[in-house]
Formats: sequence, structure tokens, C-alpha cells
Amino acid sequence: MGTPDFALPALEALHEAGHEIAAVYCQPPRPAGRGRKARAAPVQRRAEALGLPVRHPVSLKEAQVQADFRALGAEVAVVVAYGLILPPPILQAPARGCLNIHASLLPRWRGAAPIQRAIMAGDRETGICIMQMDEGLDTGPVLLRRRVSIGPEDTAGDLHDRLATLGAQAIVEALARLNELAPEPQPEAGVSHAAKIDKAEARIDWTRPAEEIDRRIRALSPFPGAWCTAAGERLKLLRSRPVECTGAPGQVLGGMRIACGRGAVEILQAQRPGRRPMSAKELLRGWTLPARLD
Repeated sequence: MGTPDFALPALEALHEAGHEIAAVYCQPPRPAGRGRKARAAPVQRRAEALGLPVRHPVSLKEAQVQADFRALGAEVAVVVAYGLILPPPILQAPARGCLNIHASLLPRWRGAAPIQRAIMAGDRETGICIMQMDEGLDTGPVLLRRRVSIGPEDTAGDLHDRLATLGAQAIVEALARLNELAPEPQPEAGVSHAAKIDKAEARIDWTRPAEEIDRRIRALSPFPGAWCTAAGERLKLLRSRPVECTGAPGQVLGGMRIACGRGAVEILQAQRPGRRPMSAKELLRGWTLPARLD
């Protein structure tokens, strides 16, 4: 049960490990692109290419949908970035329950955006938890943990790819060791919630400290992308690092070094409207930044 790119490595790994996949559940096709034509989710496209049966109900609350799910006779449901709430009849249907691949070290960063929130908070490490799902929001006991460090220039996109691969490896291991793994209840201490990213968070406030702005840029890259305006043009900021410079907030200090409320950030990659992402060097080759960014 998964929908976006993050769930693809797990689907591939389960298939390659020889597990019998009774069905693949994902969210329904959505309008996308300039023509707004319905486009199947990445998991649906890959599952169909593998010859696996795909189901994409709008909701799991309907009695018939729940009956169809029970009729699969599944031993385990593997859930990763599915996007729908699993009601009790779904959670209880598989003989061994529902296992979630969660992209944080629970109980830190329960919720919708654990990768982005970990970077934004300046965490030095994160990881994958294989969790036995219950009715709470990422509150179930943990069967397996795998840790990974967060580098000083890692973006959410970088971390997303590493964690997707790690999650695929972890779920295959967890299924192989299911009879020996003891569910570990999550401690009450250290709980934090990874709220869904609000697009309003993407607008850069140059009066904030450089370290905070750098983390925000990297946490929101590649989507939705932190941004500012340059001479009225919306500029998406994709990679950065703090640097030792001073100036008025928003002042361009040379190259793509921008002064912040404390310190400065150097923009390493950015994207102009209608253009592809470019390194700072490429971007400045045919474009001059104004004296300040807003």
C-alpha cells in the first residue's frame, strides 16, 4: 500500500525477494501536467508493469472496499507513503497486521513530513522505522530501526532517496525475521510531530539567521522549493550553505552570497521561472542579480 516515488524501492524489493503480492493499493490517478489529464501514481505504473493487480479506492471506509481487502487473505500489509487513513477493519484484516515504513526515528517526527522537518530542525541523524500500525498517528510499536546521518548540505531530495532505499532493505529484513522481532513500544519522551508543509513556509525571510535559512532551503528542496524574489522575479532556491559574511538582510554580497539577519548563505543551486535548476555559476553566466533579494 503506497503511492509516490518513495514507495517504489519497497515494491521492487518485495517483488525481487519473491513475496507473493496479493494486491497493490495506491491513490487514484490525479489530473497532472498542462493538459490536466489523469495520471496514474508511480506505484500504480510500476505495479502494472510487474503484472501485479492494482486497486485505487478513493477511501477505505466503505464496507465493500473493506470486504474486498479482507478477501485477499493477506498475511501482512506493507504500508509506505500511502496517503489514506487505514480504519480499524483494514488494520485488523491481515493475519500479522499492517507494517509501516516510516522515515524517521520514532517517536521523533510522527506525521506527514518527517524528512523535511528533520532537516529544518537541524537534526544530525534520522532513519527508518518498521512499525506495527495501530489507530494512532505513527504511534505503534517499532519492530526494526535503521539510522542514517544527515549531511550539512543534504536536501530533502537527497535524504528521500537514501531513506527510500533503506526502507526497502529494512522491510525485507523485517518480513524475514517477523517471528523473532519483538515489538518495542514507543517511549512517551521525545515525541515530536512533523506537520504537513505549508506553502507559506517556503517564502524566505532574510531577517532570520543564516543557519535557519540554509536548513529551510535544503528542507524544502526540491518541493515545494524555498523562494524569494529577485527584481520581481520569483527565484526558487534549491541548495545552499552558510558562509561567514555580513550585510543588511537580503543584500547580495557578491556571487550568490546573500546576507541574513545573522551571517549569510551562499546559494549553490537555484531555478528561475520556466527554466531548469542551475548551479550558481550557470545562473550568473547570463543573468545579473539585483543589489538585494526580497
